[in-house]
Amino acid sequence: MFAIVDIETCGSKFAFQKGRIIDICILVHDGISVVDKFSTLINPECHISGFFTNISGITNEMVKDAPKFHEVAKDILTYTEGKIFVAHNSSFDYNFIKDEFSSLGFRFKRDTLCTVKLSRKLMPGKRSYSLGNLCESIGIVIHDRHRAEGDAVATAKLLDLLLQLKTQSKEYKSKSVSQIMTTRLESIKKYVLDKIPESCGVYYFLDKDGRIIYIGKSVNMYNRALSHYNSDLKKSKAMLNDLTTVDFVETGSELISLLMESDEIKKHKPLYNRQRKKDVFTHAIDVFTDEKTVVNFKIVPYEESEKSLLSFTNYTSARERLEAWIEAKELCLRYCGLTCDESVCFNHQIKKCKGICAGQEEPDEYNYRASQLIKEFSYNKPNFLILEKGRHFQERAFVFVKDYTYHGYGYLDESAQINSLDDVSSYIVSKQTHPDDNDIVRSWMRLKKREVIYL
Repeated sequence: MFAIVDIETCGSKFAFQKGRIIDICILVHDGISVVDKFSTLINPECHISGFFTNISGITNEMVKDAPKFHEVAKDILTYTEGKIFVAHNSSFDYNFIKDEFSSLGFRFKRDTLCTVKLSRKLMPGKRSYSLGNLCESIGIVIHDRHRAEGDAVATAKLLDLLLQLKTQSKEYKSKSVSQIMTTRLESIKKYVLDKIPESCGVYYFLDKDGRIIYIGKSVNMYNRALSHYNSDLKKSKAMLNDLTTVDFVETGSELISLLMESDEIKKHKPLYNRQRKKDVFTHAIDVFTDEKTVVNFKIVPYEESEKSLLSFTNYTSARERLEAWIEAKELCLRYCGLTCDESVCFNHQIKKCKGICAGQEEPDEYNYRASQLIKEFSYNKPNFLILEKGRHFQERAFVFVKDYTYHGYGYLDESAQINSLDDVSSYIVSKQTHPDDNDIVRSWMRLKKREVIYL
């Protein structure tokens, strides 16, 4: 059974302001002919501009008393349930309807068939595969063009012809329509999309031997996993060729997903991950105040670090970061450990250092700029919780920092009262701490405003 769908909209889902559906038609097709129909205008609850009225002929006055989407949502579910969703350029119609259901808190999911792609398979060599041009080339007359019912009826006639061509084809006669359209990659894609939810968390791609080949994270794992199939990168294509199955962990919290992804990549070292794969840190940028009360930065071996701002997997990365700070804050090479202790630094000679090394700048002025960096890359307090969104509405997530170091995360009931560490200690999932975990937490606190409880 097929559900042949066409919609008209008052905007593109890719435009600055998201469009809405204003007209929909669903024709139920049993493989031989159309046996049922649902068709209605829809009040989009927004203004229809003249641009879209010129396309469809649908005016604001026409939809004023029409039902809103939520009022016809049940009908749409009923007419498409258990059927293959068919449309000409199906991703457009399907994604619009899917987004409308998503705004209602419901996941709309149907198997889809695109008559554009099927036409290319069964009628190759056409000048154009747009609905209007294709129908004209094969003698299908479209009545009421750019209205949902008119275009749906034309798509139904096109599907009838395509089904006839399939039965006449030696190559495709023994195959179902779905088999004609489905490659191995599409089969895996369907499996992935069926299994991964549209929620925040960490997902895993595994090969035929059960080895983890890729780990990713997203606030919407479904959409992120889908994006791999739309990539033209050689790495993505190779990864998808090796992909056999998937797994995931819902976190609720985006911060926890970032930390979990980083930890899991270091633990499993998946073939197709590059970022955060290294777990051996060789150098750090330390900060200290000398006997002249001047703030110093210095690259040191990681094991000799006493008060580091950032840690690195090689000296070159540490040097590049320190040089960027020097450039941005007009820091002195001497007080960054990049020239001898008593010399006037080269940057002062080319007017990129204000002269702290030549006695021409007061320590307080220099320290103010240095303190801006320290504030950016350090915590205000030693012990605290960052409260985050949980995995469901009755839950809160938290990330735990102890003695200026990330220690783990956990989940609490939404109503739980937190007055001390004792209130959360039994809920903490302790994690091995990697130096870049603190970088992740600090960056999150700079970029995101979240509720913090100091302990």
